[in-house]
Amino acid sequence: MKPGKSGARSSGEVVLLSGGNPQIAKGYGDAPVQAYIAAMPGWKSAVGARLDTIIERTVPGVEKAVKWNSPMYGMKGEGWFLGLHCFTRYVKVAFFRGARLDPVPPVGSKHKEVRYLHIHEDDEFDETLFADWVLQASRLPGENM
Repeated sequence: MKPGKSGARSSGEVVLLSGGNPQIAKGYGDAPVQAYIAAMPGWKSAVGARLDTIIERTVPGVEKAVKWNSPMYGMKGEGWFLGLHCFTRYVKVAFFRGARLDPVPPVGSKHKEVRYLHIHEDDEFDETLFADWVLQASRLPGENM
């Protein structure tokens, strides 16, 4: 397969797109999400693993997929409530109905309901607040993508 189609070179090395975002083939379930997390460059992989663990612990039975080179989390039959994406200086957590969360995540979007959390390498991370956002988000109608 060509690198652009599979997301991996013949050596098994994952292609990193702009900003260091891993190119992982679209897939459903935990395996493609774990492949994405493992391919996140540098400190971002540990952040991705931590976020994934918190999401799984907070929302037992959460559905996972990689779509558009981003891990997605959702509820069966309800759509996706959260996505991750690597950028050069941070990991972006997208809450697709984030404007409805209390408190509202700090970073706005051009989309009215979407809010973001950007996690930089040396940021303090409030795990309790993140878990609360995840739980709230999981209870809202998701995005069908």
